[in-house]
Amino acid sequence: MKKHFFALASLMLAFVALPVRSLAAAADGAFFFIQLSDPQLGMFTDNRDFVQDAANFEFTVTAVNRLKPAFVVITGDLVNKPGDPAQIAEYRRIVAKIDRSIPVYNIAGNHDIENVPTPGTVAAYNRIFGPDRYTFRHDGLVGIVLNSTVIHSPQETPEQLAGQERWLRAELTKARAENPRHIVVFQHHPWFIKSAGEPDQYFNIPLARRAAYLALFRQFGVRYLFCGHYHRNAEARDGEIENVTSGPVGKPLGGAKSGIRVAIVRHDRIEHRYIELSELPTHIELNPAPPKKAAAKK
Repeated sequence: MKKHFFALASLMLAFVALPVRSLAAAADGAFFFIQLSDPQLGMFTDNRDFVQDAANFEFTVTAVNRLKPAFVVITGDLVNKPGDPAQIAEYRRIVAKIDRSIPVYNIAGNHDIENVPTPGTVAAYNRIFGPDRYTFRHDGLVGIVLNSTVIHSPQETPEQLAGQERWLRAELTKARAENPRHIVVFQHHPWFIKSAGEPDQYFNIPLARRAAYLALFRQFGVRYLFCGHYHRNAEARDGEIENVTSGPVGKPLGGAKSGIRVAIVRHDRIEHRYIELSELPTHIELNPAPPKKAAAKK
């Protein structure tokens, strides 16, 4: 534990010492946001403490403040033990260190509201972190945040599931009327890991509901879905829809590495890349490199 903590602290000091170049504006009007997922304070030691989780998260916040994204989205599992006061307080302490000029969008994960949420656990999340579903906008991007746990396991929350479905359709209708650059859906659970028709499992949305939502997204021109939960990276497509599953700020699984995802928003596409914590850059280059000149024929 101490070895990992001091190694990460050394990386943090080295990162802070590097110069940064401001790239707030791009020639094509591009901007970038950062997706963080699963800080999940307490997971490294199964809730005995959150020393390593907090070290990862604080290091990440330092990077966010230096890179200065347009906004940050944290795609769920803010803590490991639902409702734990100490883990929640530590999460709020660290996330409050993000520069106030950078909007931060929290998203509910199953570890925040239980694997099978109830109206009570959702209400508790709302009191502490704010709405579990909402829409935000930035320079032509419409971000729709969903509570994916009530989609995944709605046994105790059928009214919340139905209400969110009605709300989602209304928000998609409103967003499409604005003719935005992109309508992007953010949530905790991946819709799918490898293919849209894959069997149900713990890490994806059940097929019975998945198919209906994907059809709705196609109807309204949604092309990008950003998710977490898997504790490793996975990217898969269903026609024009790209499901982007990002690895964790906290404890990774399956040989993955902790990190963040940087997404550059352009008029016609969103480019994104997962970056391990040990390889965080000092700046994000928004202006695309000029095309290489063709070699002259002899």
